Amino acid sequence: MHKIVALWAVPRSTSTAFEWMMRQRGDLDCLHEPFGEAWYQGEDPLWPRFTAGEKTTPGLTLESVWEDIRARAEQGPVFIKDFPHYINHMWDAEFLSHFTHAFLIRDPAKTITSMYNKWPDFDELEVGFPEQRALFDLLTALNGIAPPVIDSDDLLEDPHRMTRTFCEAVDIPFLSDALSWEPGGDPSAHSWWDGGSFHANLAKSTGLTPQKRKYVDLENTPERVQRVHRRMKPHYDRLHANRLGV
Repeated sequence: MHKIVALWAVPRSTSTAFEWMMRQRGDLDCLHEPFGEAWYQGEDPLWPRFTAGEKTTPGLTLESVWEDIRARAEQGPVFIKDFPHYINHMWDAEFLSHFTHAFLIRDPAKTITSMYNKWPDFDELEVGFPEQRALFDLLTALNGIAPPVIDSDDLLEDPHRMTRTFCEAVDIPFLSDALSWEPGGDPSAHSWWDGGSFHANLAKSTGLTPQKRKYVDLENTPERVQRVHRRMKPHYDRLHANRLGV
């Protein structure tokens, strides 16, 4: 079996932009949240806001997704971007041993306000920080060494350096040409959620270019958003203290 690089992220963390950059390389079979598709739209959806009549796909399960990933890895190296909370019940040493693990984190003030903007009724179980931290801690315990962590702010501030650092950490070649692309791409073609509406800005972009670090003020956000942020921030802080490029 070839390498399966798994980037474990949280929603609204610039992870699809990172995935789009990985697609430009041309040497990896890239998958967009394959476990997430089954969690949200499989034959037995697990997301907490599911109601009767929502879209489901017969035959699509977390297990069938894993079978497909393994089949792809028999043919060549694979890159997946996904969220740990979709499969926290599947974590055991044997399952986790098939992946080269890495994590992408982002300030929860940014992810949670972005989720609220897209989904005002988002459920806290969809946020993903506790599961991301739990998987990080589990892998650290199992392997005796912390898996690599990239912070979105660091990535956007210095894309070239942080992408090179990531590639070195997961033992793949660094291809600088992958950091730029022609505008007008169609990330929605690889997205199963809502026709890819979350990725409109990415479709107009021309690459990962340096961006000035910004901060989000939660003072005028609803109390629920602030409460979720207070609960998520310690999990983010745990991974942030172990990020690459410090």
